[in-house]
Amino acid sequence: MEIYKDLNSPATKEFEQLLNSQLSKTKIEEGKVIEGKINKISDKFVFLFVEGLKSEPVLDINELKGMGWQDKIKLGEKIPVLLERIEDRNGEVLVSASKAQKIKGWNKLVEAYEKNEPIMGKITSKCKGGCIVEHIDSGSLMFLPGSQISDKPLKDISHLMNEPQKFALIKLDRVRGNACVSRREIISSFKKEDKAKIIEKYRVGDIIKNAEVKGYSSFGCFFNVNGEIDVLVHLQEISYSRVNHPDEVFNIGEKHDLKVISIDKEKLQIGCSVKQLSPDPFEKIDSYELNKIYKFKVIKLMDFGAFCELVELPGLSTLLHSSELSWNKKNISAKKMFKVGDEIDCVITEIDKEKRRVAISHRLTQENPFLIFEKKYPVDTIVEGEVSNKNEYSLFVKLKDLNVDAFLHCNDLTYSSNSEEELNKYKKGDKIKVKVLEIKSSEQKIRVGLKQTLADPFKWFEDKKVNQTITVKIISTDGKGLIVKPEGCEMDFLIKKSQIAINSADARPSRFTGGERIDCAIADLDLAKRKVSLSIKLLEEIEKKEALEKYGSEGSGKNLPFSSLSEDLKKKDKKKDK
Repeated sequence: MEIYKDLNSPATKEFEQLLNSQLSKTKIEEGKVIEGKINKISDKFVFLFVEGLKSEPVLDINELKGMGWQDKIKLGEKIPVLLERIEDRNGEVLVSASKAQKIKGWNKLVEAYEKNEPIMGKITSKCKGGCIVEHIDSGSLMFLPGSQISDKPLKDISHLMNEPQKFALIKLDRVRGNACVSRREIISSFKKEDKAKIIEKYRVGDIIKNAEVKGYSSFGCFFNVNGEIDVLVHLQEISYSRVNHPDEVFNIGEKHDLKVISIDKEKLQIGCSVKQLSPDPFEKIDSYELNKIYKFKVIKLMDFGAFCELVELPGLSTLLHSSELSWNKKNISAKKMFKVGDEIDCVITEIDKEKRRVAISHRLTQENPFLIFEKKYPVDTIVEGEVSNKNEYSLFVKLKDLNVDAFLHCNDLTYSSNSEEELNKYKKGDKIKVKVLEIKSSEQKIRVGLKQTLADPFKWFEDKKVNQTITVKIISTDGKGLIVKPEGCEMDFLIKKSQIAINSADARPSRFTGGERIDCAIADLDLAKRKVSLSIKLLEEIEKKEALEKYGSEGSGKNLPFSSLSEDLKKKDKKKDK
C-alpha cells in the first residue's frame, strides 16, 4: 500500500497511466452490444471472455441452438451479445445473444427503411389480417397485410410460404419496434417498368382487337389486352344508350374490339371506348316510328329483362323489361324465353333523345288476349274455366283457350257467410263455371264469380218486410252471438249478442246449445245492398207493446210472460189520471 501514500509520486502516476490505457481499449456500458469469445463449453452453458469485465458471462446453449447457431458453439468463436447487467444481485454478468441479434436486425431494418431499399424475408405463418414475415438476416418478425401480398387477389398463398423473397418496408415504428412490409410494392415496381414499355406501343386512335372482359366496377369495365396490360372502358364509353352498370352489356370472359381514346404516361393508364367504334345511332333515330314493329337482337339476358340491339342500327342498345315480355305470364324470365343472339320482333314504345333512351315491348307485337276475351265474353257472360292456382283468400281461373287467368275472390264463391270453408273445397285442376263480373284489359285484369251463376237465396226476403216475425234454426253459438238459418232459406245470419233479449242478464249465447227453433223479427232489410239484420229482442219489444195495447189492467197482465209488464201498466195508469 506504500504506492498510494503519495499520489504525486512517479510510481503512482505511472500506475494511473497504465490503468487508463487498459480501460480505454474496451468501453463497457449496459445496453450495448459487445462481442464475447468462447473460452469454455459445458453440457448446458457456454462461457465467454469479454475484455474489461471482471467475470465471465454465461449463455444457455439452448438459446444459441434456438437461433440456429449450433455451428458457432466452439472454442475461440466470437459471439455478439447484449450486455444487460454488469453485475446482478449475485454478482454475475447478464448477457443475451438473441436480444443482440434483434437489435442488430432492427438497425439493419432502420437503415434499409431510410435508404428505401428492399429486404430479404420469408412468410412463416398466417395471422389475422395478413401474414408474419421473418427477416432472413436478423430473424426479426414483421407484419405483411393481406392487401400487400400481391397486386391481384390470391385465394391460396401456400406457394409463397417459407420462400426467400424481397419485401419493401412501408412502415417502421421505432417506439414499439414494429415493422410493416409489402410484397405487392416489389411486384408493382417491376411491372411499372414493363408497363411503361408496353404503353409506348399504343397511340390514341389505335384499334385493339379481341380484348377480354376482366372485371367490373361501378364506373366502368376492365379489359385485358394480350395478357400484358389492363385498360379501362368508362361507363359512358360502353354504349350510346344509357347503361347503369357494365354487367348489363358485358359478361366476364367475352372478347370485344376497343378504340384507344386516351393515354396517361404518368399514371400508366390507357382509356378505351367501345361505342366510338360505330357511328352514333341516335343521329338516325328520327327515321324510326313509335308503335311500329322492328327486329331486335338479344345481346344480354338479365333477371329483370333483356338488353337488345336494333338490327338495322347496330350500337343502339335498349332494355326489354320483363313486364313487356308477355300479356298473360306474370314474373316471367327473359332467360326462359330467349337466348343471346336471338332476333325478335319488338315495338318501339318510347324515344327520349335527351336521356338517349329507347323503350321497347315484345308483347305489343301480339294481340292483347284480354281485349279478345272482352269482345268474345263481355261482362255477365258465363264461361267455363279451370282452377290454375289458389291462395288463402282466392282462386285463379284459367278461362277457355285464351290462356288468361281470372281472379275469383272467396266472397264470390258462395252466398254463405263462411266463404273460407267453401274455398277449401276447391283444388288445382277443378272445372268450374263462372260469371264475368269485371274486365280491365288495359291492366290485364278479369274478375269472375261463382255464386253469381247460382240461384240467389236472398230472393227469399223479397216478400218479407221489417218487423216481420220469422222462424230460424240455431246453427251454432259463439261469443258474438247466434248463427241462425231462416227456415226455407240457404243463407246464415248472425243475431248479435245485444239482440238476443231485452234483459241483459238473458242476452247470453250460452243459453242455447244449437239446433233449437226460435222466432225472431227482421230488424233491417235492404234488398239492394243485400243486407238483413235479425233480432229476438225486437220481437219481445213488439209482443210487449201489443200486450200493453190489448190488456189495459194490471191483473190481466200478471199472466203474461213479461216480468216488467205490471210496472209498465202502472206507469200507463198514472199518465191517464193526469
